[in-house]
Order: sequence, then C-alpha cells, then structure tokens
Amino acid sequence: MGARIQNQQNTVWIRNGNAYSPIETIEIVGRLGTFKANMFPAKIFCSAVYAGCLVSFVGGATFIASNIPWMAENTPGLVKTISAILFPCALVMIFMSGADLFTGSTMLTGVACLQGRVPWYKMLLHWFICFWGNLCGCLFVMAIIFGYGGLFKDPAQVKVIQSYVYAKQVVPEWHHIFIRAIGCNWLVCLAAFLGLAGRDLMSRAMGMWWPVFCFAILGLDHVVANMFFIPMGIWHGTPEVTVGLYIWKGIIPALLGNAIGGGVFCGMYYYFMYLHNQDPVPIDGIYFPADLARLEEGGALPQYESDDCVVTTQEKKK
Repeated sequence: MGARIQNQQNTVWIRNGNAYSPIETIEIVGRLGTFKANMFPAKIFCSAVYAGCLVSFVGGATFIASNIPWMAENTPGLVKTISAILFPCALVMIFMSGADLFTGSTMLTGVACLQGRVPWYKMLLHWFICFWGNLCGCLFVMAIIFGYGGLFKDPAQVKVIQSYVYAKQVVPEWHHIFIRAIGCNWLVCLAAFLGLAGRDLMSRAMGMWWPVFCFAILGLDHVVANMFFIPMGIWHGTPEVTVGLYIWKGIIPALLGNAIGGGVFCGMYYYFMYLHNQDPVPIDGIYFPADLARLEEGGALPQYESDDCVVTTQEKKK
C-alpha cells in the first residue's frame, strides 16, 4: 500500500517496503552523518567513550569464549567461530544506542561531507573526538572493570590473552596491519550500511551481524577493538608487546587503514553510485530541508523511483 504525504503544494506518494533501497540507505547515512557532525563536542566525546566501553565488554566476552582448553586444542576453528559470532554484539549495541564509533564515523560524516552538508573540518573533528573517546572508554573497562575487577586472573585465561595479543601485534608486519585494517572497516561500514537499511530492530541487527562476523573470523584489524585487546595484553605482560610498539605498529596502521576502508570503499563508493549527480532523495516522503528548499525554488519536485519507493510530483501552481 502507498502512504500519501502532503508537503505544501506538492504531493508525494510512497510505497513502503521491508527495507530501504540502497539509494535511500546512503541518503540516510548522509543525514545521520550530518546530525552527528553537528553535535556538541562534549556530547560526541561522551558518546564515543560509551561506544569504547561497549566494545571492551564484548571483547572480554570473546576472551572468555576462547578459554575452552579441550576445544582450543582439538577444534581451534570452532573456538574462533564462536568468538566471531559473539563479536557483532558490539556494533549492534553501539548503533542501536546511538553511540559514536570512529570507524563508523569515517563513512557517516564522510558521506555528509561529500554531499556538502558538513565542512571537512567538522568531519575531521568528529573523527578526532571519536578516536580519543573510544580509547578512553576501552581503557576504562579494560583497566577498571576487568583489570582491578580481577576477571582474568586464571592462568589459562591469561595464556589465551597473551597468545592472542602476541599473534595480533608482534607477528604481522606494519603493512600487513594497514592492509587488514582497510578490509576490516570496509566490512564494518558495510554492516552499518545494511543495518541502516532495515526498518525494524531484528532486520537492523541481522544486517549488521554477518559482515562483522566475517571481519572477526578473518582476524582483520579494527583500531577501536585493538584499543581493548592490545592494552589487555600489555596489562597481563605479553612478551615483546610494549606501549611504543602498540602506538607505532598497532594504532597508526590500523587508524589509517580503517579510515580508507570506511571512507573510500564504503562512503565514497555508495555516494558515487547512488547520490553523485542525482536528484535529491526523499526518505519516507521527506526531503532533507536544504534539498527541499532548493527544489521548491525550481518550481517542482523531481520524479523519483526505486525498488521500494515511488514518488510522483506536481508542479507548483503559479
């Protein structure tokens, strides 16, 4: 069925579907990025701290799930699969609660900037605040909740942490982490894109789950997740892992790779495919305010069609 929405002198018809089409979804991405980039900096920071805390809680849960000695020895692939199935909980909780993650911001505010709705310095400021907020949140849960809370005192658990962190930080080269980080945030931002395409809670959760599962089971590098994993290894004395090594070989390549993966391979790609040189896109019959004002000056709203949405328009009466 169609929903009829009267907008001043223009009539818009919408056919609701089970999900937003790709062109509508990337428009939603741009609108959300515009909102987030214009938030008060203190709110951005608090939201980013909250997101970092959620990532750490789920990261701790994956360490617990990995501490199954018999399975780790006889079916290591199954243990890794269980941990990878758990990890998408972090992104689902973050997006459903509206918290701010640096990796997601590379796509959200990046698209808003490409649309001309946000200046480049606001985009970079949002990235900057999110990065430090995420770091503070991850370190808080790692040190206070898990560290001083004594949740990982068992020698078997410590061994799992040290083994994971050594393989994650010491074994790969700098360029390996950089390249893996590109693939990681490509999948994470794809998860955010699919989540925003959903119209209900379960659809959004399932849309986000599988791309994050893929990055987790592949062992790709997520700069915010590593803000928990690597410091946790340092806390428990993982050999050869130091703060300096983490900054040079952990934070920097993962940060740069994630920015490229989310900003270029998701944000720029979907913007170019669906928004570049295209008429403004309504969401449920509602145009972005700046787009609506510009279209009304032209005398008519354009005809817009997609798999899930049909819009017909009338010229203004003179």
